[in-house]
Amino acid sequence: MFSPAIQKLVNLFSKFPSVGPRTASRFVFYLISQPQEKFNELISSLAELKNRIKICSFCFNPFEDETENKQGLCPICQNPSRNKNLLCVIEKENDLISIEKSGKYKGLYFILGGTILGLNEEELKKIKIAELEERIKNPEKFETKTTIKEIILATNPTPEGEATALFIERRIKSLQPADGNEIQNKIEIPKITRLGRGLPTGGELEYADDETLSGAFDSRK
Repeated sequence: MFSPAIQKLVNLFSKFPSVGPRTASRFVFYLISQPQEKFNELISSLAELKNRIKICSFCFNPFEDETENKQGLCPICQNPSRNKNLLCVIEKENDLISIEKSGKYKGLYFILGGTILGLNEEELKKIKIAELEERIKNPEKFETKTTIKEIILATNPTPEGEATALFIERRIKSLQPADGNEIQNKIEIPKITRLGRGLPTGGELEYADDETLSGAFDSRK
């Protein structure tokens, strides 16, 4: 049985993605074994991370910016050379990094923040569906000021990723009703594509090599 101080940290680390109680306890005992200066360095780095990292107001990508960036946009969204008519919808930040390393994609991104498997209310709250719809319906509200012509659903080829992509596709298509409503009909529904099947079923973008990702973007449909 751990002491209360150790158990508290084990519980905190266990909340990290893919970290169970056993791994969490290893983290804690590793920290205990470190000299005070290393411990202080970690504490300082954590505080600096929280103070210096911002979240992009458009794509939700974390970024560090020491300038007076009043737009709140990350370097990708600010870059005038990016194709602002393309929007790649991904699950998490590491997917963005992997795609950028491939050098194949030159549009904008949107980070969902996770996936869904069921359609219950709690599952749907986990991802930014409403925020994605807002960027489609009211592009003039955002600093990127662009109409999205194509949305690439680049969720992972896992059951959760496939369910999420299907749900998003249905929600986007539902933004354009068939009842002839004039106000609603002003919404320009973008083309929706999916990455090609060069990605292995059950795999994740984060671990795909550059060549595989390039092929997946080329063969999107």
